[in-house]
Amino acid sequence: MKDNNYVLIGYMGAGKTTVGKALAKETGKKFLDTDSLIVKQMNLSINDIFEKYGEDYFRDLETKLIMNLCESANDCVISCGGGLPMREENRTYLKRLGKVVYLNVNETDILKRLKNDTTRPLLRGPKEEVKIRIHDMIEKRDPLYREAADVVIKTGRHKVNEVVSKIIKE
Repeated sequence: MKDNNYVLIGYMGAGKTTVGKALAKETGKKFLDTDSLIVKQMNLSINDIFEKYGEDYFRDLETKLIMNLCESANDCVISCGGGLPMREENRTYLKRLGKVVYLNVNETDILKRLKNDTTRPLLRGPKEEVKIRIHDMIEKRDPLYREAADVVIKTGRHKVNEVVSKIIKE
């Protein structure tokens, strides 16, 4: 494991990007976001990649990216897409990449944070369906996030600087 990288994982809306940018600023590290890197590489939005090529193709892009980051990322804070840790091989790469921090947030807070977000393909549809999908996703992903994580930090209603401080202290 590289000990100079922080790797943030968690559900959509857990605060990975917001906390990641603040953590990078606080520690003087470079901030990287896997979703943004894929969007830049493909010159397509995540929604467009899902629509044009499907979710499996997107997940393959994530795996290739995380493999490459294991070789190249140094002194970084890396925010990972919510589905990236779902593949076993990706969880192995995450551990090699750096200190893995699972930003844990409950369903209620996720729904509040993402209620007007139209950029996430897995949140499309009627409100009740989205609620069920988030619940099911959390149940499925939580054990795998915990398996990948070196540290679990509840974000909930904590201020960003409080979460950053907790990460640095761990």
